[in-house]
Amino acid sequence: MDCASDCGCDKKMSARVKRIAGQVAGIQRMLEEKRYCMDILNQIAAVRSALDSLGVELLGRHLEGCVLGHGTGSEHEAARPMTQQELLAEVKTALSRFLK
Repeated sequence: MDCASDCGCDKKMSARVKRIAGQVAGIQRMLEEKRYCMDILNQIAAVRSALDSLGVELLGRHLEGCVLGHGTGSEHEAARPMTQQELLAEVKTALSRFLK
């Protein structure tokens, strides 16, 4: 198992990203059409929420597959060997970026 693909979930995540991209394209159209500001702001909030949800899912998979599975052969193929302290630092960095 790796971070982004297990049991066909990578297809689900890809579909979510495509939906989010469609929402962003919708915001662009709304701006071009000079739609009401509150409608655009609502759409922006929806995109942020969708991105947050996707990020939480991916972070959970990372923790399960790459952090807890580190060194077991089940981590992502691109994961580099790390000590527990390095793994912890990586997670802290990810959380600080994600929670901004």
